[in-house]
Amino acid sequence: MERVDYQSLVIQDIVNLEKQGDLNLNPWYQRRSVWNDNQKSYLVNTIFERKPIPTIYVRHTIDLEKEKSIKEVVDGQQRIRAILSFYRGEISAFHPEEKRRIKFSELNNGQKQRFLMTPIPIGYLQGATDGDVIDIFARINSVAKSLNAQEKRNAKYSGAFKQFCVYESTKRLELFRKYSIFSANDFARMNEVQFMSDLVINMLDGLTSYNSPKLDKYYDRYDDSFDREDEISNSLDRLFDTIVQIEPSAITETIFNRPPLFFSLLMALYSHEKAYDTKKIGFGLMDIDARYNQDQKSPEDMEFISAVSATTQGEKQRKIRDEYIKKFIF
Repeated sequence: MERVDYQSLVIQDIVNLEKQGDLNLNPWYQRRSVWNDNQKSYLVNTIFERKPIPTIYVRHTIDLEKEKSIKEVVDGQQRIRAILSFYRGEISAFHPEEKRRIKFSELNNGQKQRFLMTPIPIGYLQGATDGDVIDIFARINSVAKSLNAQEKRNAKYSGAFKQFCVYESTKRLELFRKYSIFSANDFARMNEVQFMSDLVINMLDGLTSYNSPKLDKYYDRYDDSFDREDEISNSLDRLFDTIVQIEPSAITETIFNRPPLFFSLLMALYSHEKAYDTKKIGFGLMDIDARYNQDQKSPEDMEFISAVSATTQGEKQRKIRDEYIKKFIF
């Protein structure tokens, strides 16, 4: 193979190539179209949000008999099909200016212009043989690491609940980093999104244990729409606005920067409908931390420590921590 030539095509160019029959989406080595409508919509939403999408790799050849240029998609078939499906009106997608799913025909002229003028990164494989293409396709689609439960969930679902949890996690990224709740590796493995998903489910259903299959069910149940989005979003804003008013060291220098304890703090705050006294909350958290680390402990302290040290995501342990924390911060 001679080289890879990186360029970009705007979406209108891709649409035109497909209409003219100059874009081959079905080379013999490609998988069939496997994305569902929600996965396609998520890709379109990513474009609306002006977020990057992976490079599409294309083998560029010439059909000498027909005297025409052929662009064969080596990697990126699903992404291009998603774009074309939206353009044709086959699917809708969440638009940040509309706050709802919308079809291409419902976009105003300015929105259509921005969508169609969006540049898509293309890597042209120059002089690539069939052997080169197969090798490149295998390398691109190989998985270097096993996926954890949240990464699998993120790959499988692309609808309303998934997008909501990702969005609410992203809003708190700097807070999670500032308070050392999650490490760089945690962010890389989407642990903060799983944390947010679990938190939202407990806000909906009350304190319960963490259960991976249950998270899957919620992602599936609310894949098309999540009708309590505004309510939960407002509650999350209230919770995290309270967190930033608490003395930071009451979290960063105590056991409350551990995800299970930070989770319990948030849920304790969520269940309290009255106004918060953030100074009292800060002193209460430091008091709990001091009791956790002191030598002499009461039976109640020991029960709390057991709920912190044992299985931290069980319903029983979460309820013990909830009641204990509330006695100190309210």
